[in-house]
Amino acid sequence: MNLPNLLTMLRFALIPVYVAVFASDSSNHMKWAFLIVVIAGLTDILDGYLARKYGQVTSVGAMLDPLADKTMMITVILSLLLTGHIPWSAGAAIFIRDAGMIVGSAFFHFRGKKTVPANWMGKLTTILYYLAILFIFFELPFAKTYLWGVIVFSFITSFIYIFLFVGLNKDEEEQAGTELPVQPAGKKRDRDLPH
Repeated sequence: MNLPNLLTMLRFALIPVYVAVFASDSSNHMKWAFLIVVIAGLTDILDGYLARKYGQVTSVGAMLDPLADKTMMITVILSLLLTGHIPWSAGAAIFIRDAGMIVGSAFFHFRGKKTVPANWMGKLTTILYYLAILFIFFELPFAKTYLWGVIVFSFITSFIYIFLFVGLNKDEEEQAGTELPVQPAGKKRDRDLPH
């Protein structure tokens, strides 16, 4: 397992740490919980950078990276939802979008379909969500309005992702369809058989 994928796995490991800190009785638990979210965000940026710089982009990493992002984001949003920091309607919209992306990516990956690697749109969406979480954690007055803006943007990027996914797999199928079947060695063709 390469370093970018290890950083992705670290992001998964930070999820229960975040939950434990967020749920603790410490007076500064919100600040510490937000720090864990920031660390997760930094590993997200770093693993993508390292994978591209050193040519370590793998199909496993392409699936796990957005999965780690979305799992962490769902956990954070759920914790804020259950404590009344964000409205249920916003939480439902985020959950539907992210759960759909997770289930869809996993389903098509295990069916042998190519998944679209994390790109700048996905990374930008993640950064915007982290900013929304920052504003919510520190209870800024425009936080909820900003969050709704990010939710709308995330749905737009999801539709673009689906479009790219369909195009990628259509090209793959067309290339597979143009390949001529290879004649097994030592096997005569029908026209070579005696009549």
